Amino acid sequence: MMTGQLASQCGEKFPLRVMSSAAGYYIGTADSDGFPFSRESEDYWPTAEDAQSALDSGNWSQRMEA
Repeated sequence: MMTGQLASQCGEKFPLRVMSSAAGYYIGTADSDGFPFSRESEDYWPTAEDAQSALDSGNWSQRMEA
Protein backbone atom coordinates (compact mmCIF):
# COMPACT_ATOMS: atom_id res chain seq x y z
CA MET A 1 0.00 0.00 0.00
CA MET A 2 1.42 3.34 -1.06
CA THR A 3 0.77 6.19 1.34
CA GLY A 4 0.75 9.93 0.74
CA GLN A 5 4.01 11.80 1.33
CA LEU A 6 2.26 15.07 2.18
CA ALA A 7 -0.11 13.26 4.53
CA SER A 8 2.86 11.62 6.24
CA GLN A 9 4.44 15.05 6.80
CA CYS A 10 1.35 15.74 8.93
CA GLY A 11 1.84 12.49 10.85
CA GLU A 12 -0.81 10.50 8.96
CA LYS A 13 -0.48 7.27 6.94
CA PHE A 14 -3.37 7.38 4.50
CA PRO A 15 -3.30 5.29 1.31
CA LEU A 16 -3.11 6.95 -2.09
CA ARG A 17 -6.34 6.89 -4.05
CA VAL A 18 -8.09 8.64 -6.92
CA MET A 19 -10.03 11.67 -5.73
CA SER A 20 -12.13 14.24 -7.55
CA SER A 21 -12.61 17.99 -7.42
CA ALA A 22 -14.03 20.70 -9.65
CA ALA A 23 -10.63 20.77 -11.43
CA GLY A 24 -10.73 17.07 -12.31
CA TYR A 25 -9.40 13.82 -10.89
CA TYR A 26 -6.20 13.69 -8.87
CA ILE A 27 -4.17 11.36 -6.68
CA GLY A 28 -4.61 12.13 -3.04
CA THR A 29 -5.54 10.80 0.36
CA ALA A 30 -8.67 10.78 2.46
CA ASP A 31 -9.04 10.57 6.23
CA SER A 32 -10.72 7.65 8.01
CA ASP A 33 -14.13 9.28 7.43
CA GLY A 34 -13.50 9.56 3.67
CA PHE A 35 -12.94 13.32 3.63
CA PRO A 36 -10.13 14.63 1.39
CA PHE A 37 -6.92 15.10 3.36
CA SER A 38 -4.14 15.82 0.85
CA ARG A 39 -3.71 16.32 -2.88
CA GLU A 40 -0.53 14.43 -3.65
CA SER A 41 -0.36 14.76 -7.44
CA GLU A 42 0.68 17.84 -9.36
CA ASP A 43 -1.55 16.73 -12.19
CA TYR A 44 -5.28 16.51 -12.75
CA TRP A 45 -6.84 14.03 -15.18
CA PRO A 46 -10.13 14.30 -17.09
CA THR A 47 -11.38 10.87 -15.99
CA ALA A 48 -11.09 8.65 -12.93
CA GLU A 49 -9.78 5.89 -15.19
CA ASP A 50 -6.91 8.09 -16.42
CA ALA A 51 -5.99 9.00 -12.84
CA GLN A 52 -6.16 5.35 -11.74
CA SER A 53 -3.94 4.34 -14.64
CA ALA A 54 -1.37 6.97 -13.60
CA LEU A 55 -1.50 5.76 -9.99
CA ASP A 56 -1.17 2.09 -11.01
CA SER A 57 1.76 2.78 -13.35
CA GLY A 58 3.53 5.30 -11.12
CA ASN A 59 3.40 7.78 -14.00
CA TRP A 60 2.50 10.90 -12.01
CA SER A 61 4.31 13.79 -10.31
CA GLN A 62 4.36 14.14 -6.53
CA ARG A 63 3.58 17.57 -5.11
CA MET A 64 6.31 18.73 -2.76
CA GLU A 65 4.29 21.23 -0.72
CA ALA A 66 0.70 21.39 0.39
